Amino acid sequence: MGKKVTVVGAGFYGSTTAQRLAEYDVFDTVVITDIVEGKPAGLALDLNQSRPVEGFETTVVGVTTGRNGEGYEAIAGSDVVVVTAGLPRKPGMSRMDLLETNAKIVRQVAENVARHAPDAVVIVVSNPLDEMTALAQLATGFPKNRVLGQAGMLDSARFTNFVAEALAVPVRSVKTLTLGSHGDTMVPVPSRSTVDGRPLREAMPAEQIEELVVKTRNGGAEVVALLKTGSAYYAPSAAAARMARAVAEDSGEVMPVCAWVDGEYGISGVYLGVEAEIGAGGVRRIIETDLDPDELASLKSAAEAVRTKQSDITDM
Repeated sequence: MGKKVTVVGAGFYGSTTAQRLAEYDVFDTVVITDIVEGKPAGLALDLNQSRPVEGFETTVVGVTTGRNGEGYEAIAGSDVVVVTAGLPRKPGMSRMDLLETNAKIVRQVAENVARHAPDAVVIVVSNPLDEMTALAQLATGFPKNRVLGQAGMLDSARFTNFVAEALAVPVRSVKTLTLGSHGDTMVPVPSRSTVDGRPLREAMPAEQIEELVVKTRNGGAEVVALLKTGSAYYAPSAAAARMARAVAEDSGEVMPVCAWVDGEYGISGVYLGVEAEIGAGGVRRIIETDLDPDELASLKSAAEAVRTKQSDITDM
């Protein structure tokens, strides 16, 4: 124990992430912040009152923050900061439509994190994910291994769920992987996907795999369209919380995340969805996996598409 984690943003995503982190019972303190007066304190009070029922000791603290950095002193000493702040998508919006608005929010949050929690590992979940992760690293000035984004965990979970549903098998029997960007240039990796240890390509025809790949790529938009207001948060928060736990426990778990790539797969100088070993310092190392030629080509294409967009955020 003795660990502290902060979740910035008390919307559905942030509050659900805080709940999951508290219920793990591996942190002393979970801090949840928001600019809406009283909302984080109310959520903290409610979560703390669930402790006797769920049987966890983690204390949840809610803090209202101001636009000039007021309240951020509460995050001091955080081992991990999860940044969920920003506007969610509305039906018909792409993740990129949020770029300018969320860039201002993420920059302000990142600067306050650097000021008050200079040793933290930062996990970004704000959209557009790849660009906001790059911006957070620039704004904090942290080493690149200590700033990472949540995308591949969520996208892989969606892919796994769709495969399990299509084959009517338990989700635990399915393993899938997605790399690339969190968006149009997402790269699901059928060659690394299995069902009960058998290659996915033996379990279903290529056309069906491609259908599920497209469904995975559009997974977030499908939820947004159904909800009408707001975006997904149950699966995304599960992914972000699992990443934060891996940092806190220095577990060395290998996860698909948005990380700085510098030479792996012949790609350099960009934040991209890859598999990485996660520990107390964030990304310990990128894990290069064997990809089919088509998958590798798609990953390189994704890197170039993301690189162009990430170069645009330096002045935001």
